[in-house]
Amino acid sequence: MERSKIQVLYDASHAVFSQEGLPTFQQIDYVKNLLDKIEAMDVGIDEFGLCDSPTSDATVDSSNSKGLLGGQGFSEITYIHIHECDYFSMGVFCIPAGKVFPLHDHPGMTVLSKLLYGSAYVKAYDWIALDCAGSQTIGLAGRVVDEVFKAPHEPSILFPRSGGNIHSFTALTPCAILDVLSPPYSEEFGRPSTYFSDIPIPSLNGYAILEEKPMPSDLVVQGAPYLGPSIVTVDDYVGV
Repeated sequence: MERSKIQVLYDASHAVFSQEGLPTFQQIDYVKNLLDKIEAMDVGIDEFGLCDSPTSDATVDSSNSKGLLGGQGFSEITYIHIHECDYFSMGVFCIPAGKVFPLHDHPGMTVLSKLLYGSAYVKAYDWIALDCAGSQTIGLAGRVVDEVFKAPHEPSILFPRSGGNIHSFTALTPCAILDVLSPPYSEEFGRPSTYFSDIPIPSLNGYAILEEKPMPSDLVVQGAPYLGPSIVTVDDYVGV
C-alpha cells in the first residue's frame, strides 16, 4: 500500500534525526523537499471548509463532514499535534488573521517549516552577541528575515545559530504552518521556549537588542485533534 505523504515525512525525519551524530545538510534538505510536497489536506485540514463550515471554537468542534478541520474556523492560535519522540516533533499551527505568535527561540534545535496556506509576516533574528549571565537573556541580534510569506512558499530551515532561530509570525490571512523540530522542546533537557522583545537600533539598520520576557499573557494557544492519515511509528513496528 502506498504511504501517505505525512508517513513519508515521518519516516525520513526519523531516519535523519535519530541517527548518531548530526545530520548532514543534504539529509536535512531531503526532509525539506518531502515537507514541500505536503498540502493542508495531507494533514487533515480543509483550508476553506468547503464541505461544511466548522464552528469557531476549535476545542469544541472544528471538523467538517469529511472528517477534516476547517482552516477558516479557528478563533485562536491552535496547535495540532501530529507526533513527538525524543528525536523530533511534528505539528501544525493554525493562526487566525490578525493573530501574532510572538518572538521566540528554538535552543539547540533545527526547525523546518512549511506555510500550508494563507499569508504571514515573518520576522526572524540570529544572535550576534548575547549575555546569559543574569536572570534574563539579552543581546545583539541581526535580522535575517523581514518579509511576507504567501503560500505556496518554499519551506524554511532554521538552525541553532543561523537561519533565523528567533522568529515571530503575524497572520495576515488565516494560515497554517507545519513544523518539524529536532530535537523537540524540552524543559528537562534545557530546551525551553523563551520569548523576547526586540528593540531596533536606529543607527544600525537590520540589528536589534533582544531582551527575554515572560510568555505574553495574551498568548492563547488551543489544541485541536489531528485528523490526517494515521502514522505508523517505529514503536508500532517493534510492538512497544
